[in-house]
Amino acid sequence: MKTPFSLSQYPRRAGQSLSSPPPGYFDRLPAQVMARVAPPARPAPLAWLLRAPAALRTGLASTLLLGTFAASLWLGGGPATSFPTTATSLDQVPQAQLIDYLTSGETHVDMLDLSELPAPRAGAASPYLHASASELNEALDGQPTPDDPGAL
Repeated sequence: MKTPFSLSQYPRRAGQSLSSPPPGYFDRLPAQVMARVAPPARPAPLAWLLRAPAALRTGLASTLLLGTFAASLWLGGGPATSFPTTATSLDQVPQAQLIDYLTSGETHVDMLDLSELPAPRAGAASPYLHASASELNEALDGQPTPDDPGAL
């Protein structure tokens, strides 16, 4: 078993006399250490821009913004083309396809739907709707009515 260690059992040696540090040594020490450790300072890439007056910086920013806008217009090919209106696009739909759409079971057109539509142009339907009275009566007779028990 080991004997317990006690520092008081060992006499002190006469120590060497230590000299005191030069005056101000500990005041200068942090700066000396940081100077050795810190990398050399490099100037920022656009440091001149940060030192420029505010008016010059604003002018450069607005010129860059307007130049980008002009370049996008020039490279984009000019203004966007106009899209066909609803009336012109409906003129291109064949009459048979329109009738099939309106008479299908999925489409339920009632008076409320028609009341929300804008007023039609004069003669807008004349190019593609040429129905006789007998065709209209046949199409209307084929529609289910709310009184018909098979309609629900």
